[in-house]
Amino acid sequence: MKILVCISNVPDTTSKITFTDNNTAFNNQGVQYIINPYDELALSKAIDLTNSGANGSITVITVGDSSTEATLRKALAIGADNAVRIDSRPLDAWYVANQIVEYAKDKNFDLILTGRESIDYNGGQLAGLLGDLLQIPSVSIVKGLNVINNEATIEREIEGGKEIIVTQLPVVIGAAEGIAEPKIANMRGIMGARTKPLDIIASTMVDPLTTIVTYEAPPVRGTVTLIEEDNIDELVSLLHHRAKVI
Repeated sequence: MKILVCISNVPDTTSKITFTDNNTAFNNQGVQYIINPYDELALSKAIDLTNSGANGSITVITVGDSSTEATLRKALAIGADNAVRIDSRPLDAWYVANQIVEYAKDKNFDLILTGRESIDYNGGQLAGLLGDLLQIPSVSIVKGLNVINNEATIEREIEGGKEIIVTQLPVVIGAAEGIAEPKIANMRGIMGARTKPLDIIASTMVDPLTTIVTYEAPPVRGTVTLIEEDNIDELVSLLHHRAKVI
């Protein structure tokens, strides 16, 4: 089974976020980048599938400049077989999806995995766009996945219950929490990642559908007022007169 895992390079959640150029550009200075956590779950599931008897290969792919190669090397250390970097800045989900499709369209991947969303922009669009552009099924927010022969059984949560979907391969999966346990790279994997293939390919000409006009930081968190747990009258008074929510 040939698996493609789409990796996004995102700021660590502990990073202090600031903006430059009159709040029109993200400030990368001092920011530590990591594999998008949902994409890491997707990679972990791909490894589980290949380790459970579904012999095959795992390719990880990202759209980004040379600074993203450390992230790809980490993915290789975790267990991917080879990596691809499309040499371009990721402009928006439409742009990224088209870049990946241009690479994947003639590679005959059985399964394409990506995270449900990236933790920087939280768009949640990539899996659906990939499925549409490749004209294959796509299912997002997937919490369970089992593949037997050429058939995928997919589990996702819906309001009030679970939904089970069965489809033939190929399929695009947007992985969510619960689909797999995150893998940790061991020393052997880290050493082996240095020699695994990492191909750099040129981007294709695609116009993005969106542009960023400005960034805005959330308001500064206000002070906290503590009250005794049995002082209901004071709580109601504060909600009414200070917070003005009742």
